[in-house]
Amino acid sequence: MGNNRTGRPVNTERLELDDQSLREWDATVLVSSPEGIVLDRSAFYPGGGGQPPDHGTLLWGGVQTRIVGVRRGEDLELVPAEDDPVPPVGTAVRGAVEDERRTALMRTHSGLHLLSGVVFRDFGSLVTGGNMEPLEARMDFNLPEVPEGFKDRVAEACAVEVAADRAIEVGSLPRAEAFATHPDLIRTATDLLPPDLEVVRIVDIVGLDTQADGGTHVASTRQIGRIEVVKVENKGKGFRRLRVRLTDA
Repeated sequence: MGNNRTGRPVNTERLELDDQSLREWDATVLVSSPEGIVLDRSAFYPGGGGQPPDHGTLLWGGVQTRIVGVRRGEDLELVPAEDDPVPPVGTAVRGAVEDERRTALMRTHSGLHLLSGVVFRDFGSLVTGGNMEPLEARMDFNLPEVPEGFKDRVAEACAVEVAADRAIEVGSLPRAEAFATHPDLIRTATDLLPPDLEVVRIVDIVGLDTQADGGTHVASTRQIGRIEVVKVENKGKGFRRLRVRLTDA
């Protein structure tokens, strides 16, 4: 890994946390090598909470560097495509997130929040795991018994919430205040928040679901699109897996 000019740890300003619609921005290279690139400011989501990292490009001096992933380390390291040229330290670059992938992942992530909100509200079940790819995902719940018509009831309830066009708002609160005002902030069976996290980022599907979350989301439930519950699987005693697919219909 390359070094910055001062030799000190570097910090990337996380632009995507405040503006999830941002797709292009200007930045300066702080660290650079074929193994990883660090910028002073970036809108590449590094992955987390089941959401995969962004892909995209860096443009500099008439050259393009494809970004195929992001690593969390001492800082956020952008992973360049193998054999692509990398910009030297100090280079001014234009970053660009691949819009189609990011938008699909935002829809999917918001869809999973909507799904978990519906299952918690209607069946009292917490999330035990999950994973997503663009427009496809799975989510696991601690549901001892599968109620009659469960699959169709969940799909119908999700459709109602999508049509309601509920606003999806993102904000932050000090940890103690966040849990005092939102006692059901953690919708997973295990609290995954780091114990030293002082400020909690909150994603609120207004009137349905409020969760601690660090990912990227669309602005309203209508933007999620149709949530199709493809399959309900038995993953052992008391655990059920829902596989979902998102469409524009």
